[in-house]
Amino acid sequence: MPAPLPGPVPALLPRFEVVARRRPVEMVRPFPAGVGALGPYVAVEGEPGALLVLAGAGVRVTGSYDDSARLEVTTGRRTTRHRSRRHGRAAAPVERLCLALTGTHVTLLTREAGGWVARCRVDLADRRAPRVDTHDEGWLATLTADGGTLGGFGQLGLRDLRVVTAADGTAYRPDGLVHLTATSAGPGFFDTAHTSVWSLDPATLALTHTADLFFRRPDRSGAFGDHATHLVRNGGAWLVATSTWGDFDRRRRTRVTLARSDADLLHGRHVLDTAELPLPTGGLRSAAVWDPHLVRTDEGWLVGFVNARRYFDFHPALAGGPDLDRLGMLGADTSPRECEGTTLLRVAGAWHVLASDKHARSWPVHDLAMRATGRLDAPYPSNIPWPTLVPLDEHEGGGWLAVTFDGTRAGGPLAGYGTHGDVVLMRAG
Repeated sequence: MPAPLPGPVPALLPRFEVVARRRPVEMVRPFPAGVGALGPYVAVEGEPGALLVLAGAGVRVTGSYDDSARLEVTTGRRTTRHRSRRHGRAAAPVERLCLALTGTHVTLLTREAGGWVARCRVDLADRRAPRVDTHDEGWLATLTADGGTLGGFGQLGLRDLRVVTAADGTAYRPDGLVHLTATSAGPGFFDTAHTSVWSLDPATLALTHTADLFFRRPDRSGAFGDHATHLVRNGGAWLVATSTWGDFDRRRRTRVTLARSDADLLHGRHVLDTAELPLPTGGLRSAAVWDPHLVRTDEGWLVGFVNARRYFDFHPALAGGPDLDRLGMLGADTSPRECEGTTLLRVAGAWHVLASDKHARSWPVHDLAMRATGRLDAPYPSNIPWPTLVPLDEHEGGGWLAVTFDGTRAGGPLAGYGTHGDVVLMRAG
């Protein structure tokens, strides 16, 4: 456990102040030409009186709203009908309907008073006979819709924002924009979310959704919405490190995978093959690892990550090695209980390891041995926001831009936790 700092804790950078908030909610994103449902994150949107249908081989789901929200699910010869007594009735006139498949969950949402609210939800994983595997790519290819146009599910909120970087840790900005990966929140817990890619205009702070990424696991068939992702430009190709949250189950160890691709991952929709990224946890009690962040230095690779002693008791850690297949433990700060978003940042020629500590409501900074050295002087939003920083050029006003998030939920009480958050933008210097 790192020793506490004596006296006042020095700030790594000048004081940050909140300059803007964004909440880009979207239910349906049109598929690019020739691209369909690459992962089980799709939706159809229609008028209030519409009968919305999502159908795939052996499965048909319909959603409708009259006096309350209703779902009907047919698999094989079995049909079930579902309503929510607590959440099924809209609190204001219904303006639009959306039927969404996110992971294994089918949700009917109503747009009312200008916002989307989940009114009825069914988990298709609960249907054992016949079993429905929504991650199966063959089944995904059969998906059709009625009552509206089938498209990709967008997001109720954004979290886990990371700057897309070059391998040396600098922001990758081929067009002058800041590019980000994010977790696109679905109408429920972690398994309803997926990875998306965004551009941020540093002048206007406008966010634009440019891509969606899905992942094949090395040990399971199917396409998953794994997220908490870092996208790295390494020479002329991409490295994509992500966390296996796409089918969260406490009985299954969450871990980190790595994909390599020559495709244009800043745009479009992609499903990527992965291999496990072996992260060392020797000497630590470890039930899971997540939140990878990769940097290549003159000495080799550094990988920041989170180690969980158990769900949910976790802390930042750092690995390093000559290549990504030969990593050793460099250090860990085991003192906090809910501290994540491990991020490597180079300031004034020195590397620092940043994190986010929920209970202390602070942004701790460590050296490469994971000894506490300071903090970020910045407001601390709710939940566990990540310390995602990018330096700005002189023509952009100079200083630093922080792109983080908070715990503000959307979608109503049925959707619950996992629908966060607002994007919180801060500046320093």
